[in-house]
Amino acid sequence: MTIDHESLPRPGRSAAGGRRLATELLDRPARPPHQRGTAQLGRHRRGLRAAVLLPGSLLVVDLLAACVSSVGCASARAHPLGAALALLPILLPLNLAGGLYRTRMSPSALDELPALLARAAVALAFAITLTDCLGGAWPSGGPAGWPRLLALLLTLATGAALGRAVVYGLLRKLRSRRPVPVLVLGAGELGQRIAGALREHPEYGMRPIGYLDPDPVLLPGDSPLPVLGGREALARELRRHGEVRLIATAGAADEQETAGTMREAVRLGCQVWLVPGLREHAGLGAGPQRATDHLWGYPCLRLSTPPLRRPGWLLKRGVDIVAAALGLLAISPLLAACALAVRLDTGPGVLFRQQRTGLDGQVFTLLKFRTLRPSNEHESATHWNIAQDHRMSPVGRLLRRSSVDELPQLWNVLRGDMTLVGPRPERPYFVMRFGQAYPEYADRHRVPVGLTGLAQVNGLRGDTSIEDRARFDNRYIESWSLWQDVKILLRTAALMLRPDGS
Repeated sequence: MTIDHESLPRPGRSAAGGRRLATELLDRPARPPHQRGTAQLGRHRRGLRAAVLLPGSLLVVDLLAACVSSVGCASARAHPLGAALALLPILLPLNLAGGLYRTRMSPSALDELPALLARAAVALAFAITLTDCLGGAWPSGGPAGWPRLLALLLTLATGAALGRAVVYGLLRKLRSRRPVPVLVLGAGELGQRIAGALREHPEYGMRPIGYLDPDPVLLPGDSPLPVLGGREALARELRRHGEVRLIATAGAADEQETAGTMREAVRLGCQVWLVPGLREHAGLGAGPQRATDHLWGYPCLRLSTPPLRRPGWLLKRGVDIVAAALGLLAISPLLAACALAVRLDTGPGVLFRQQRTGLDGQVFTLLKFRTLRPSNEHESATHWNIAQDHRMSPVGRLLRRSSVDELPQLWNVLRGDMTLVGPRPERPYFVMRFGQAYPEYADRHRVPVGLTGLAQVNGLRGDTSIEDRARFDNRYIESWSLWQDVKILLRTAALMLRPDGS
């Protein structure tokens, strides 16, 4: 099947009316140096201080609470400082994983007390078990030991909660004195209520400066805040004020524009909060990062840091390098056998090289075993699916059905063009066409492309819906974690045992 240049390819169902080209996100021009300047440097410094000050203060609180609670509770055979040092390597990672060092809209020490108590109990149990063979730094159980252990646990959790109460009180005062400019995304009724709450309650530390809404639905003429425009106003206000936060609300005219503006704000390093239209949404968050946060009674969810800026992404890249190198060594006999089979079947040129679009729209050369020799370069770049092509030989069909033809892409992973898990790369021609029809398609390129992805393990391969693929790929990016990568790799291995021929 050859694609008509005047019409959209039809893998899966079509979408109605996209508003932007794929190249709008991918080919965003770099800012000239005079626009970056001192304002951008100041923004980075302030952002770094804000990102470090509160977590650092809470970390110090937990350190002091552990040291104070250990005094008088450790056994006579160990120094209190040694007891604290045995506890902290377990307690601090538990608190970090539980989101107890995150910036919140409405922080509360009492809300965090149950989580502090539970993690302190787990850390204490592990510390007792691990140090028991080293002289017994902790009091043993029994009539004499249990009261001291209970006292240590209560002292530790209460001390951490009291310290947090002091830190949060100082934080509210600091926020009131030095508010940060905030843009309200959506000039509807909810957006105006949020802006009014921020003006009346300076303890949130945010000063509303205007609305972002290209086509406001509801905005009374006497509103004290101006409508600054659409997404294009975000970068302008960021350059003007040095630091800007974004609160997205229901009621904007265009949901796709709202989603795009939020992603753009995250990319620019802004804190982004979402106030959903349904207040019941507050009950959907089960984790400590979501369950208790609000803005004057409105449920408020903070968007996560982009995956590429998280420490875990460095670990992901390290795993990619090690796995790709070991994988190429381990399967070298299989690669040699496949190369020989392709050479005997289709002649010279066992590797098929094709231009694909990767991170930030950059084009790279993808490697595969050749399963069919196209007529010309134009067919290679614009022919959608060759799974049912009558020209494909039995060798090619076997390689394609088993996905063995994709194995040379481990070299792309080792080079850094790709990663093991991520959105599958597509040819530039289709990136352009799909970006015209599916507004979220270009957002897939916020992370490197991968050998396999969330869309693929859910059956979205071959001639399936591009709209669904884009939705799954963006879901993967926005909920990324190392464990999610492990799950996708395990599901991919299971799928290779029952190939579907796509």
